[in-house]
Amino acid sequence: MTDQEIARLGPAFAHYLGRYRGCFLQKRTADHFDNYGRGLLSELPRKSVEPIALACGTAVRTLQEFLTTADWQHESAREQLQRRCAEVLDGLPGDDLGTVGVIDETSAVKKGDRTPGVQRQYLGCVGKIDNGIVTVHVGVAKGTFQALLDADLYLPESWNADRPRCQAAGIPDEVRYRPKWRIAYEQLVRLDAHGVRFDWLVFDEGYGSKVPFLRALDAVGQPFVGEVPVSFSVTTAARDEPRRADSVLRADDARRGRRFRVSRKTVGDTRWRATSRLIEVRGCRWMLVVAQNESTAEVKYFVTNATDEPLARVLRVAFRRATIEHQFRVAKSEAGMTHYEGRQYVGLVRHLILGLVVLGFVSIHTDRLRGEKTAGDDGAGVPGAERPMCGDVPSEARDAGTTARRRGHPLPPTAERAGHESAQKMAT
Repeated sequence: MTDQEIARLGPAFAHYLGRYRGCFLQKRTADHFDNYGRGLLSELPRKSVEPIALACGTAVRTLQEFLTTADWQHESAREQLQRRCAEVLDGLPGDDLGTVGVIDETSAVKKGDRTPGVQRQYLGCVGKIDNGIVTVHVGVAKGTFQALLDADLYLPESWNADRPRCQAAGIPDEVRYRPKWRIAYEQLVRLDAHGVRFDWLVFDEGYGSKVPFLRALDAVGQPFVGEVPVSFSVTTAARDEPRRADSVLRADDARRGRRFRVSRKTVGDTRWRATSRLIEVRGCRWMLVVAQNESTAEVKYFVTNATDEPLARVLRVAFRRATIEHQFRVAKSEAGMTHYEGRQYVGLVRHLILGLVVLGFVSIHTDRLRGEKTAGDDGAGVPGAERPMCGDVPSEARDAGTTARRRGHPLPPTAERAGHESAQKMAT
């Protein structure tokens, strides 16, 4: 990819951000949105308000007010992103799995006790109980396309019970404790209203273990494959007593089952042995799957309501969940998703949504960037972005050090580079 092709992304990014102008009542607020978006995709090591403000020449307090108290519609920005991604998904070629929605949560260690939702709780980012926050997300994968579509803060019960603490953090009275699975379900309802439909949903045992969640998905006809714990309670006939999943299907059953190869883009293929059995869970007829990794002997259990689908396809869907792990890495390292350092709920929510917006641009352009990479050119990325941002696309050209990059902006300023209509159309 040439320097000229890289430069054309500047107007394309500006055109993409221009789609969100309707969320702002004043031009200066929209300008802060542009600056914040560029800061999130910059090479800044920390992408919170202060370093972004300093990099773009804006007063820190002004950008803080943009994030926490300025009058603009962040919910509309999220809706705009989701509707845009729905359009993109409809026009993308896919594989035989179609559009796969992925539900998962991520976390961030936080010091102190004033960040909204912070408490000592299990944090997957460190693999232990620590002080921090948890956010719930829905991602999507179709063919080679991947994106994060939604994000919400998990408000622990301890916060919900302390409304003065919530008030001090700007948490509205209507925002209450909700189990994570309910947050995820509400996100799915929102996505459906904005035109995003999934051929499959996949999630880990934190959600697969919640029978009300599974029953709700089944009731609306949403095919799912969810990992479940070995203690998941099932029956094998209407009058049977409930039994643990690992007593209905054992690891030995998996070892005697069929052999399947699971392909991954970033690591080598893995081989699993698996088998399945029809079960019932509170009146719902589903399928229980046990799978064992041939190399590590790791055993996994899954439940799916797609009882007529081949086991090979069910396993492919189950392991599609790894795509969201890549999305989280990109969101954290390249768009500063967990870098929020304020004490106000609205600021945190807006930071999450703005992160989704800029990552939407990256997701939409990733396949195009990969396709236009010229032979022998090892610099085919977005200026200022590291390798993970564009998946398999190599990192930026080392000799493309523009003034904008030195100031921390990821993309060239757009005013002087307008006129590249073809580049602008790429983001439409």
